[in-house]
Amino acid sequence: MNSDVLRPITAAEVEIFDREGVVRLAGLFDPGWIELLKSGLNRNLHNPTERARVWDRDEAGHTMFYDSQAWQRIDEYRRFVFESPAARIAAELMRSSMINFFFDAVFVRSPGTQFSTPWHQDEPYWSVEGYNTCSIWMPLVPVSAANCLSFVPGSHRGTKVLAQYNFGILNPDGQTRVDQVDFTGFAEDSFPDIDADPERWGVVSWDLEPGDCIAFNSRMMHGGSGKLPSDVGLEVFTTKWLGDDVWVKFRECGMDPDHTEVMIAAGLQPGDRPEGALYPRVWNS
Repeated sequence: MNSDVLRPITAAEVEIFDREGVVRLAGLFDPGWIELLKSGLNRNLHNPTERARVWDRDEAGHTMFYDSQAWQRIDEYRRFVFESPAARIAAELMRSSMINFFFDAVFVRSPGTQFSTPWHQDEPYWSVEGYNTCSIWMPLVPVSAANCLSFVPGSHRGTKVLAQYNFGILNPDGQTRVDQVDFTGFAEDSFPDIDADPERWGVVSWDLEPGDCIAFNSRMMHGGSGKLPSDVGLEVFTTKWLGDDVWVKFRECGMDPDHTEVMIAAGLQPGDRPEGALYPRVWNS
């Protein structure tokens, strides 16, 4: 497998990422990485971590499976983190001199699933803060724009604290006490109803093939879509990367995933750079 990007990241793509907060990147990962991740995902599905959730299960049995922070358990994921071009891609897009890995997450929708991802931003749920963050969203199967994650370009530059969605209510398996967040005490505004007028918000999504990816800032508004035809499933592997200005921040709202306990056990405190075995430095310029 090629540890280098299959083509250079263009200056135009870097500018789009900075200006819009999200960019589609075609043809960056060779097929070997996709096959490796599919193998890892198969093991993940048969041996989920304690972070695994089913976010939706309808009467017909369609499901939306989620797991995160599995990279220390699944060798295929770990190899991707340390050997794939993902960290370099994040560094170039953010113009960062150093890149630390934050965590991985997988999303698996069974064929016919009609679950639509609630619109949200990622950073308000995280135990870190900083402008230089990059999520790389990689489908392991073809995905159409109609079924792809959607984004509001430029929304990463907003300054208001919004009332984010409480993903804890989505667990249908009696896990009602996990992943609970409450933004009502300090949110400055409600989250806008983007689905009511997607054209007004300039919502974008793309057709993607395995080897393509979407890179986006953690402050981006994203969600929607995900409703699949009866013969189409969706498998997505994501990695979260931290650039130069990111530091530890514990939040009053509760966090998902909540890294507070493991951060404190590792000696990290608010204001620290996320480092060490939990958040390894993968790239230096």
